[in-house]
Amino acid sequence: MRDRAGGYPEDELIPISALQHLVFCERQFSLMYVEGLWAENRFTVEGAELHAQVDGGEAERRGEVCIARAVPLRSLALGLTGRSDVVELRRDETGARIPGLGGRWRPYPIEYKRGRPKNHRADEVQLCAQALCLEEMLGVEVQLGALFYGLPRRRTEVAFDTELRQLVGSAAERARELLGSRETPTARRDKRCERCSLIELCQPDAGQRSAYGYLVRGIRAALSVNEEREGP
Repeated sequence: MRDRAGGYPEDELIPISALQHLVFCERQFSLMYVEGLWAENRFTVEGAELHAQVDGGEAERRGEVCIARAVPLRSLALGLTGRSDVVELRRDETGARIPGLGGRWRPYPIEYKRGRPKNHRADEVQLCAQALCLEEMLGVEVQLGALFYGLPRRRTEVAFDTELRQLVGSAAERARELLGSRETPTARRDKRCERCSLIELCQPDAGQRSAYGYLVRGIRAALSVNEEREGP
């Protein structure tokens, strides 16, 4: 719930990464953040290893660019928290003042992803959410950022236009709706399912409402059988 100043309290902030899961698949989001389920597969392990390599590096300076890693982020206006893999601070006379650095700088967030660029906007939403956090924290507009994909090993630059910013806001609102309802959307199999680590828990072919509901029904059925055996 928003406070009187229009922002969200610290204990109600949603992980920025959750928006990426939601835009990719609302059911995946709910399984993870409503039902608390998680499972690994090759893709999640490779992604975790890539992030560990990036986050483990030290801050550095290359001429007119300072590079910060694993940067903590927060937006009370959107109710988001998380961190950016890398934020390049580029010298800019109209940028923000950064403690410990002389002059003014404009942030340029970079998110590292395994694999190739996607045909959906989930990664872009995650990156733009990071940019909006930086804007709120530093009081300066963040116009551009980049997604670095592991297979082509090059950056894909992303412009944070009005459409993408609105998509971030809509995703944050939808995430809160699903968290508030405590309900998980119905499973619907499509081509995304084959790469999802939660496919065995989701059971898209079974048509179950949720993995949690499947478990509850199984427990109830077992109790019912035991009651019949015991008799009056």
